[in-house]
Amino acid sequence: MEDVTVDWKVRAIRGATTAVENTVEAIQVAVKELMDEIEYRNQLDPEEIISAVFTATPDLNAIFPASVARDRPNWDNVALLDVQQMSVENSLERCIRVLIHVNTPHPQAAMIHVYLGQAKNLRPDWNLAQMSPSGYQTDKKR
Repeated sequence: MEDVTVDWKVRAIRGATTAVENTVEAIQVAVKELMDEIEYRNQLDPEEIISAVFTATPDLNAIFPASVARDRPNWDNVALLDVQQMSVENSLERCIRVLIHVNTPHPQAAMIHVYLGQAKNLRPDWNLAQMSPSGYQTDKKR
């Protein structure tokens, strides 16, 4: 029998969304939708997730986005961090971004980055919009 080794590497998955308002409920909904879609699209196993860094624009301060992720099944051992995005004139409001580091045998080109809500306009170069089975509008890089 041939010994086949799989080359696992750390890869990054990006995503962003917008909350409809600065409330605990609106931020929870936005983060949950984003994380559900990223997990689904990339078939993530939380055991393979190293860390996730969340950023939020200064107009979102009702709840930490990472606290929403912490409540996800099997995310209790994932290192999570929240930081505030720079305040840039005319930038997207009420925006939450995430950068997830995962161990995977898949190449970086196979990672699917998800942009929801008004954040889908952040990467028009990835404008290969597709509807997922969950009904969220996503942009997929291939």
